[in-house]
Amino acid sequence: MAGQTKTLTKGNFESEVLKAEKPVLVDFWATWCGPCRMIAPTVEELAEEYAGKVVVGKVDVDENPELAQAYGVMSIPTLILFKDGKVANQNVGLSTKRALIKLIEDHL
Repeated sequence: MAGQTKTLTKGNFESEVLKAEKPVLVDFWATWCGPCRMIAPTVEELAEEYAGKVVVGKVDVDENPELAQAYGVMSIPTLILFKDGKVANQNVGLSTKRALIKLIEDHL
């Protein structure tokens, strides 16, 4: 994982997301998912632009199916914004950068 995004797993999800002091944008993705690969550069840009305000992480649903199931992720990419340990907003499917900025800005 390059840049500012964190790799999230079952092992660190509670500490990195649910107990985080800042909002956390979580990208549920998989290596075989074309739209996931298409949105990845945008997610990375958001991680850099919101550094210090929002934490951005990625969950590989193939390696962490229990996390995807726990949050009702039925299709990918799904981006979920967590705030104070709870789901604050989410976006399913390929989205524009503008839509993802709104997802974040509504909860800062």
